[in-house]
Amino acid sequence: MIFIASDHAGLNIKRVATKYCKEHNIEFKDLGVHVSDSVDYPDMAETLCQEMLKDIDNSIGILICGSGIGMSIAANRHRAIRAALCFDPYTAAVARKHNNANVLCLGERVIGVGVAEAVIEVFLNEAFEGDRHTIRVEKLTNIKD
Repeated sequence: MIFIASDHAGLNIKRVATKYCKEHNIEFKDLGVHVSDSVDYPDMAETLCQEMLKDIDNSIGILICGSGIGMSIAANRHRAIRAALCFDPYTAAVARKHNNANVLCLGERVIGVGVAEAVIEVFLNEAFEGDRHTIRVEKLTNIKD
């Protein structure tokens, strides 16, 4: 399941993400927002992460805010979440293949709609390579406060 959420500053790219999923027959859940009224990005990140944690092994998330930074910080507060702020198809591919990222963070004020669509496509279609990267990802999961 793909979960998608944004704050008010990421609403346009959230629409791109939901449109992409519809066009490619990908099951998704739009967690909001649906209007441009101001909302706090940590709240939207928390909503998405809580949905993903119900079935973390079968979930991917997409979070969008103005810069993508706030969503990334908020999502990564959860041990099982590996949120990656991506700016282009290369960073999206590496996030999935090497870091097993399960949440894509995008900044609507940073990248355009066309680039966002390309990043979403790569993120949703790449797979974790495993091998030497598995140990590194496990170390991320085991980091203690």
